[in-house]
Order: sequence, then C-alpha cells, then structure tokens
Amino acid sequence: MVQRVRNPKIYKKSRGKRFVFILKICGFGILFLFSIVFIVFIFFAKDLPRPEKFTEKQFIQSTKIYDRTGEILLYEIYGEEKRTIVPLEKIPKYLQEAVVATEDADFYYHFGVDFKGIIRSVLINFRIMEPVYGGSTIPQQLIRSTFFSNEKTVKRKTREIILSLELDRRYSKEEILEWYLNQIPFGSNCYGAEAASQTFFGKPVSEISIAESAVLAALVQAPSHLSPYGPNKTELLARKDYVLDRMVKEQYLTSEKAEETKKEEIKFVEKPIQIKAPYFTLWIKQNLIDKYGEDFLRREGLKVYTTLDWDLQEKAEKIVAEGVEQNKIYNAYNAGLVAIDPDTGEVLAMTVGTGDYYSPSYPEDCTSGVNCLFDPKFNVVVGTKNNPGRQPGSAFKPFVYVTAFEKGYTATTTVLDAETNFGIWGDKEYIPKNYTGRFYGLVTLRRALSQSLNIPSIKVLYLAGLENEIESLEINDFSGMENIFVKGLEKSIETAEGLGITTLNKPLSFYGPALVLGGGEVKLLEMVSAYGVFATEGLKVKTSGILKIEDRKGNIIEENKNTPLRVLEKEPARLINDILSDNESRTPMFGPNSALYFKDYEVAAKTGTTQDSKDAWTIGYTPSIVVGVWAGNNNNTSMANQPAVVIAGPIFHRFMEEALAKISKREFQ
Repeated sequence: MVQRVRNPKIYKKSRGKRFVFILKICGFGILFLFSIVFIVFIFFAKDLPRPEKFTEKQFIQSTKIYDRTGEILLYEIYGEEKRTIVPLEKIPKYLQEAVVATEDADFYYHFGVDFKGIIRSVLINFRIMEPVYGGSTIPQQLIRSTFFSNEKTVKRKTREIILSLELDRRYSKEEILEWYLNQIPFGSNCYGAEAASQTFFGKPVSEISIAESAVLAALVQAPSHLSPYGPNKTELLARKDYVLDRMVKEQYLTSEKAEETKKEEIKFVEKPIQIKAPYFTLWIKQNLIDKYGEDFLRREGLKVYTTLDWDLQEKAEKIVAEGVEQNKIYNAYNAGLVAIDPDTGEVLAMTVGTGDYYSPSYPEDCTSGVNCLFDPKFNVVVGTKNNPGRQPGSAFKPFVYVTAFEKGYTATTTVLDAETNFGIWGDKEYIPKNYTGRFYGLVTLRRALSQSLNIPSIKVLYLAGLENEIESLEINDFSGMENIFVKGLEKSIETAEGLGITTLNKPLSFYGPALVLGGGEVKLLEMVSAYGVFATEGLKVKTSGILKIEDRKGNIIEENKNTPLRVLEKEPARLINDILSDNESRTPMFGPNSALYFKDYEVAAKTGTTQDSKDAWTIGYTPSIVVGVWAGNNNNTSMANQPAVVIAGPIFHRFMEEALAKISKREFQ
C-alpha cells in the first residue's frame, strides 16, 4: 500500500483559500444583514416625527384659576389632560430616582434602548404567547406616549426604537427625564408629576416626601388600576414599598431609610377638590369661556389670577352657611353674599347658600331648581338669563334720593308722610303703606331715607320729576300728576343704569311709583357695585374678578387696569353716605345697636324687604369695601313676615365685622 504524503506548502495554500472564502462569505452575509437592517430602518423610519420636535412641542396644559395671591388653586379647566409643566429642578431628586429605579434602572447608561431588556421581554412574550412585556426604557415610553398609540406591533416597536435612539443622541438625560415626568399619566386625568401631586396630596410636587414620591412612581405602571380612590389602594401601597426596595437596590436609599419610609402614613386628599369658591370661580370660568372659548382654555395653560381674597372667602362661606341654617326658622333657605373693593371694582368674596355647589337642595328630594327652596346650581349673586334677578325692596331707594339730590334737594328738604293717593297706575289707584303701618307727618329726606319710610320715598320720585325745585312737598293726592312721576322714573332709572344696574328694561308703566320700593328686578352683584359708586363719591369702576392672565410662558395677556368714570357729582354721593351712616337718625326705626351699626366704625347701610316677604336685602359699605347680602328662597316662596335687618342683617353684620378687622380703616368725607 502506497501512503500519500501531503505537501505542506500545497495544504497551507489550500487552507488559506478556504479561510479567505469563508471571510468573504461572512463579509457578504454581514453586509447583506446590514443592508436588510438599513432597508427595514428606511421603511419603518419614513415619515417619522422628528425627535427635535420635543423642543418645539407645547404640551397640552390646563388653564388654572387662582386666588389673588396665586397660592390657592381654585379650579382647572382641562379636557382629557390635566397638566402643569414644571422644570426638573422643581421635581424632588427622590421622585426622579424612584421613577428611574422602577421604570428604567439603566437610564443613565444606555443609548435610549435597552437591548437586553428587549430580548428578555421577547423571550417572555414567546413563552406566554402574548405581546405583554415590552422592555421599554424611559425614552421609549416618552416617544410612545407622545407620538404613538399603545398598539403592540412590530412596526410600531421598530419606529419607537429608532426614535428613542435619536432622542437619546440629541438630548441630555436631564432633558429627557424632565419631558417624561411632565408627560406621563398618573390617573384621575392627571398628566405630569405636578398635576398628580396637587390632585392626590394637595400640594406642589416640590414639597412631596420620599414616601409620596414612591407612590407617584408606583402609579406609573397602571395609573387607573392603582388609583388611590379606587378599589386597589392596598395594591398601590404594596407597590409603593416595592419602589422603595428598588431604590435600595439601585443605591438611591439605604435599607434603614427605606424601612423607615415604608412605615409613614400616606395622607391622600380624601376627595379631590374639583372646585374652590365655586360660585365665584364658575362665574370667572364662564367669563373666560365667553372671551377665549373653552377649547383654547383646555389646552393653552393660561394662569388666571383672580381678585378673590381667600381669607375673606372662607369667612363668607362659613358665615353664609350658618346664616342659612339659622334662617330656616323664618322659612328662608338660601342666601347670597358678595363683597367688592369700590376703588378697583375687584370682587373680594362671593358665595351662595351652603357654599357647596354639590350640596343637596331643600327639600332634600327636590329635583327641579324651579321648584326648590334652595338650588345649589344657581348663583343668585349674578343671576342667569332665565332668572335675571330679584326685587330689591327699599334697597333701591338711594338711587331715587341721589337723583333728587343731584337736582339740588338736600337732607333737610321735607315731605309729608301721610296716607297718599299717587294716582292711577295699571287699572287702580296706588295707595301704599309704610312698613310699620303708621304715618309720621312732615319729615326730612334724611329721616325718610335713614328710616326707610315708603310714602316720603315715593314722593321723592315726584321731586325728581319736577322741573323746578321746591322746599317742601305736602301734597297727599297726586291724581292726574302721573306724568311727573313718569319723568321721575325716567331720571331715576337713568341714574341707576349709570351706576351699573342693567335689568330695568321694562316699560315705565310696568314699574310705576312702586319702583322706589323695589318693584324692578336687579342682581345682587350689580347692586353692590352700584353702592360702590357712593363709596367712591361718584366714581364708577367696572366690576372685575380678574387681576391678570398669563400665558404658558408667563407673558401677561390681560390685566385689570379699569379707569374710574365719574357718574355722580361728589356732594350728592357724600350726602347719601352721610345719611346711610347716620345711626342716630335710623335709631327710631332700627334701634341703636342694630345689625347696621358697628362700634368705632362708620358704615353706611341700607336694607330692603319686598312687600310679600320674598326677598330680604342688606347692603353696606365704607370707603374701603362694599358688602351685599340677599336672603330668600329660589322658588319665590314667601318667608316669615320679618324685616330684612332680621333675616339678611345678621349675615351682613358678621361678615362686615370680619372684613373691617382686616382692611384699612377709612372714614367718609
């Protein structure tokens, strides 16, 4: 047998050729693979949104309505997303660490995508035969929540990975984390950490604790399922402890600190407060919607700084609610209060009934506001188109008196208080009575107004319609003189409208002389604003509930810079102030220590009670504040036959006492 001997040179050459061939095959394979990857990349990447749009993107932000300090959030106007953007430096470091530890432990080390995590999730999904686990990093979650749906497809996942790599390449980790913490949902319509913190803990995210941070981080996984207001609160708290354990593992917390934190009680806001100062705030909201549109408000993130004084508002809500409860003995189940600064027209406080827009009606089974003694959804302070106002009773008298004073009449002008026929109005003679049923003979206009005498006040309407001034009016039969009253009506309504009353738009014959006694419907807010003209000695300032509005960048787009307009001469206004603050003059009718009197303070005040006891009013003011109170029933049911000073007066007095203790003390000139 011949043994073949392998030539070493030939063998080495042959082996080298094979090795080169294999290298070529591998090279072509790798090139082919890269070509396939590139083609796939191009296919899936076409029409992708640019990651740099994050610097251009304006996240949807809710419009926020604050009190005058900007510290009390009254309400947010939002669509599906309630969000407030805050910079990363205002988000506690431990919240950032809790989220990173739980959602993406390698966040600071990978390039936007964790390929090990993706492979691991693919294997798990393959084993359970469902695309459940995604292995998503924080950049991937951010990309998905911003640009894509949660649909689990290869195409969506590929596009997500491509954009995540680009996002991580272009931006710092801090920028990505800031966008993420302002973008992700936390449940209860909250998007971003600030909105979540305000909703669940009632405070800014910058003030939350480590334990509260762990709660927010726990919510990221399943915000709806783990809601603290749902049935799975225990599961949420368990996951909170898991988050703390993750923080220990990633060396963000010590084991001792984590165990200590686990024992802390988490205090959630029991019921997310949807709206504070609801009657004021909803009034502001409607004004904003009328001007800007609701869709704009829901997404543009305006900051609305209102005129509301939160301290006075809280006092008003408490006092009115207690007053309503006490007034039930008089069959009066509702009340409204509003306070303004007469110099600026700023509304300082506004409330109705119990102060709770969501409170039950009276009676409890009432289903229709039209038939309710108290309808919490109706703001009696501002009224509505369907119900523009209430009759003011004698609270309307100062408008008629100041009309006469502008013609030259004075506090010493006299009129006869006796049974009087004021002529034919409608189809019968008008012969009214004083509230007391008595007559007081010849009285001055000071006494007539301060004691709210009806007969003399109607005669002041006659004086306002005369062409020439007279010193004394002693007539008790005005049959055939109706035309003079019509002129007085015209001038008095003109005065009232000049002061801001907008609801006296019916024919003069409808009102007749009864206008002086409050025969025309008015709104409480407008009445208080009109009395404010007396407080400013004749200067009218437009009523406003807004100090300023800022856009999302902090630019002021609206600011209250109302310019006062003179609508009354000083002396007639001063005369009204002098009479309405004259406690000695009103004492024979109201007593020396009535609800209208304030020791050591000069307060002008007027009451109004309608003839059928359906409305009770008290309006009072100083040069610094005007306060108005209405009491009654929404469905116009009559109250007990008591004067307004008994029903509305105590509410007015208690609130005015609180306000006087807070504001600067100023006297009338």
